[in-house]
Amino acid sequence: MIDNKSINSLRMLSVDMIEKANSGHPGLPLGAAPALYTLYKDFLNFNPNHPKWMNRDRFVLSAGHGSAILYSLLNLFGFDITMDDIKKFRQLDSKTPGHPEYGHTVGVDATTGPLGQGITMAVGIALAEAHLRETFKMDDFSPIDHYTYALVGDGCLMEGISHEAASFAGNLKLGRLIVLYDSNNISIEGSTDITFRDDTLKRFEAYGWQTLRVEDGNDTEAIKKSIEEAKKDDRPSIIEIKSVIGYGAGSVEGSAKSHGAPIGEENIKILKERLGWEYDEPFTVPDDVRLNAKKIVEEKIKVYDKYREDLAKYKENYPDKYYEYMDYVHNNFKVDLSDMIDKKEKDATRSSSGAAIQELAKSIKNIIGGSADLGPSNKSEIKGEGFISADNYAPRNIHFGIREFAMAAISNGIALHGGLKPYNATFFVFSDYMKPAMRLSALMKLPVVYVLTHDSIGVGEDGPTHEPIEQLAMLRSIPGFSVIRPADYNETIYAWQIAIESEKPTALVLSRQGLETLKINSKNLSKGAYIAKKEEKDLDVVIISTGSEVGLSMKAAEILCKKYGVRVVSMPSWDIFEAQSEEYKKEILPCGVKTVSVEALSTFGWDRYTKGGLKIGIDTFGASAPGNQLFDHFGFTPEKIAERIDKYLTENR
Repeated sequence: MIDNKSINSLRMLSVDMIEKANSGHPGLPLGAAPALYTLYKDFLNFNPNHPKWMNRDRFVLSAGHGSAILYSLLNLFGFDITMDDIKKFRQLDSKTPGHPEYGHTVGVDATTGPLGQGITMAVGIALAEAHLRETFKMDDFSPIDHYTYALVGDGCLMEGISHEAASFAGNLKLGRLIVLYDSNNISIEGSTDITFRDDTLKRFEAYGWQTLRVEDGNDTEAIKKSIEEAKKDDRPSIIEIKSVIGYGAGSVEGSAKSHGAPIGEENIKILKERLGWEYDEPFTVPDDVRLNAKKIVEEKIKVYDKYREDLAKYKENYPDKYYEYMDYVHNNFKVDLSDMIDKKEKDATRSSSGAAIQELAKSIKNIIGGSADLGPSNKSEIKGEGFISADNYAPRNIHFGIREFAMAAISNGIALHGGLKPYNATFFVFSDYMKPAMRLSALMKLPVVYVLTHDSIGVGEDGPTHEPIEQLAMLRSIPGFSVIRPADYNETIYAWQIAIESEKPTALVLSRQGLETLKINSKNLSKGAYIAKKEEKDLDVVIISTGSEVGLSMKAAEILCKKYGVRVVSMPSWDIFEAQSEEYKKEILPCGVKTVSVEALSTFGWDRYTKGGLKIGIDTFGASAPGNQLFDHFGFTPEKIAERIDKYLTENR
């Protein structure tokens, strides 16, 4: 039977690439090949000639360690993954890295590997599909109308984020989401019974999912019927498929030993006997298997062609709606926030951000976002829009619930889908919960905007549990992740302008307390750092500040300038500043001049600019008291800042 032969081709191709690399995870490919072949053959709508087709079905390999099977599928079904690419599995600069990477390998819909994030991004993709489908549906046709599939393993479902994601998806009845659960009861340390005895299907049933079970992972007919059943339900579905890890692989079949290491020559010999594989040469895909795959792809292309015909009719019948859809797809929306400048004399930057969101939402129709149950505090709601619900996916506000990690990963999924500009919001201190997904935002180059309010000891009475100290240093350390901590209302408006136009993720770190609007050239925020107050005599010291401490530093400079030549630099973004020319950087921070940093957060990292000079910050946890008292207690008043700088300059003449 050609289907069985095709499945075995995928198994052997996966094993061969792992064996050649002497590295990889053969267990999942051997066990899950029947399920994934059935998905690609009978259900997944794709076109390898147009791999970014907007209305394709999406597939997320949440168990990303099984990447060998994904690359085998992409090769078999005509994507730009050649046999040479297959042979370079896990090698430097190859198209087939150890875990799937979005934007690096054609046909990969999400970067996966950190378990649990894949299923959560799939939830975000499904949410984006539902929103766009409802936004653009006219009569019986919508230009977005597809399914999202994911394959998860036991490990994904142990991770806490999967609980957050499943609860969220069930609440919203994301019925176009279908999860295949490769249930083999094995993890790296052995049987999952040592730590994971959940009745998983009952758990998902409690979350509001349809639950189905296939007893034999090799029974492709049962798998097919289950997916068909899943597609009939208006709830998200999970299909538990009982498989054998390392199926057929001799001594390591059903064992943790097949999870993360090549199975070895002797076990390959046994595997070939079990599968009836008669080909001696590795990396063999028989001609009849290739021909069968080609015929399958030809049918997929017919679906694509029919969609193009329907889209042409949609354009003819609803031209305004069609061109609006094209604007979403190509992100053709532009906005200029310069008219908002100087409209407030004093404002908490979280409130300034809220005002910017309202203005952005008027022009950028594809902006969508929400908060982890902190919308009134984060000022993150788009007014007059309503919230997405199971009954209406059209609004642009999202109730993420108290699920910070899932919120960030769902936002990644929304961005991965395309056509939408996602943002999310919470208290800055809770970025600790979100960091793994923020890292994937950067790795995938997804322009998600993170609105992080209550940014320092200014939080006040809530105390040290809610007062961020080390979080800013953490975010600044993520490669390809932009961080902006604006000093006042104007800087916040410019920060949003930059964030919404950026092609990478951006965190906006914002104050709870009101800040005076400073008389500084805030437009230069686009350079990451600029002179906020120029020295009045020969330069003795440069004070670098961010956020709420810029205003304090400028007042401290007024005290110090009677004795010294003092320059104040506002540096809202390290990463943007580092992208400037060396000439500009030296102009702002001259070599050989004593430099002091002032920031009511951890001093970690500031040596890159102070070069061993004074760092005024907080390297302990905060305390519970009104914010103004805490600023005084920790030495963040103009007088105390000036006193410390004066002492430093006196001692280091």
